[in-house]
Amino acid sequence: MPIDESHADPQQRAASKYIFLATNAVALICLIWVLWGTNWHQLGNSIRHMHWGWLAVAIIADIAVYVWQGWRWSLLLTPVKRVPMWDTVRAIYVGLFANEVLPFRAGEIIRCFLLGRWADIPISVALASALIERIFDGFWLILCLLVAIRDTPHVHPFIVRAGIFLSVLVVVCAVLLGVAMYWKEESLKAVANTSWLSWAKVLITDLHLIGHSRYLYYSWAASLPYLLLQVIPIYALMRAYGPLSRLHLVIAFIMMVFLRLGSAVPQAPGNIGLFQFAAARTLLLFAVPRTTAFGFALILWAVVTLPLLIVGYIALAVTGVNMGDLHRQARLHLRRKPKPAPEDKPALR
Repeated sequence: MPIDESHADPQQRAASKYIFLATNAVALICLIWVLWGTNWHQLGNSIRHMHWGWLAVAIIADIAVYVWQGWRWSLLLTPVKRVPMWDTVRAIYVGLFANEVLPFRAGEIIRCFLLGRWADIPISVALASALIERIFDGFWLILCLLVAIRDTPHVHPFIVRAGIFLSVLVVVCAVLLGVAMYWKEESLKAVANTSWLSWAKVLITDLHLIGHSRYLYYSWAASLPYLLLQVIPIYALMRAYGPLSRLHLVIAFIMMVFLRLGSAVPQAPGNIGLFQFAAARTLLLFAVPRTTAFGFALILWAVVTLPLLIVGYIALAVTGVNMGDLHRQARLHLRRKPKPAPEDKPALR
């Protein structure tokens, strides 16, 4: 079903176009830099002599990361509704697939739209729960970044500034969500006489349930293992990749932190460019030869991306719609006027 965009703000469309062009230009420059410095003969030889057992560990661990995320999302939504883990994992993988093929991380909206449809919860609540996940991830990422900076030689000032910006963003988002969670009556009064914010009544009511449930703290605690699990695919691939097989686990941890920090900024679909740049630059900080660092960055991107594409495509096929239709449906749903807020439900403690 096509979406009528005739009433969209022209300035907003122009801004989106410029951001899209800028992010793709940066990604292209980063990708050319990595490809230009890759020794393809050495890379092919290293691939032929990879340890396939460690490679399998890397792929399985990468898939398991998002299964854990699905469990955490289900846990977080429990006060609102008990959502089967199968639904959250499937929605996440469809969203990951969308992020690989669509710009501006459209998969975040798509996964929330799908879960809202499958679990019969407002999409605003699904989006808010996804934002809570990101706040938890940001909190733990900041702590991990402090550890990574301590163990990284010659940290670029940009990394420090990015960490400060992330800290401010996490605090601001946490405060806004905290107000809705813990000051329900005050928040409802603020939107009571504002017709265009009537949808927020449902959101505030359900956020209040989440905020006063023990499941919020369970999901916060589960966010640290979710972050640390992402070290395993990197370290396993290092062990599989001959020239890097002797690198310490700490370097894999630092690379994970820098890759996650880089993923917080707008970038091209599939993380092309910035991902390879961040991985290669991390290895160069530890005196890894240039051609080895560039070759590993390309392999790492393939190992963490191809399984997502395959599993995500399967998850998308199960939904019975194509990605274009799903994207349009999600955008159209966001423009609809939400249903009136239901009566308060008792929180699950």
